[in-house]
Amino acid sequence: MKNCLFCKIIDGSIPSKKAYEDEKILAFYDINPQAPVHILVIPKEHIGSADEIDEKNSATISYIFEKIPVIAKNAGITNGYRIISNCGDDACQSVHHLHFHILGGAQLADKMA
Repeated sequence: MKNCLFCKIIDGSIPSKKAYEDEKILAFYDINPQAPVHILVIPKEHIGSADEIDEKNSATISYIFEKIPVIAKNAGITNGYRIISNCGDDACQSVHHLHFHILGGAQLADKMA
C-alpha cells in the first residue's frame, strides 16, 4: 500500500534495524521497545490485520509462526517470549499492516493490561 509505514520499511524507503529477512517476511527491532528485546515480524505482502487472514494468505501466517522461534533464538531470547498482534483501533493497532510483536529478554509482567 502506498502510505503504509511497514510497506515503506519493506521497500527500504524507511530504514530499520533488521533482525531477519527472507522473500516472504521481514523482522526488525521496534523503535519504541516494550521489553529488552522487542522485534516486529511482518509479511512482505500487505495484510491489514488478523481480520484479513484468509485461505489466500494463511500460508504466510503459518510461515511467520515457523520463523518466530528462529528469530527469537537469533536475538538471544533463551527463556521464553510473548507474541502479540493487535487487531483494529480498539486494540491500539497503530500500523494497519499485520504484524507480530516478539517481546522477551527478561521476565515479563504477569498481566497484559
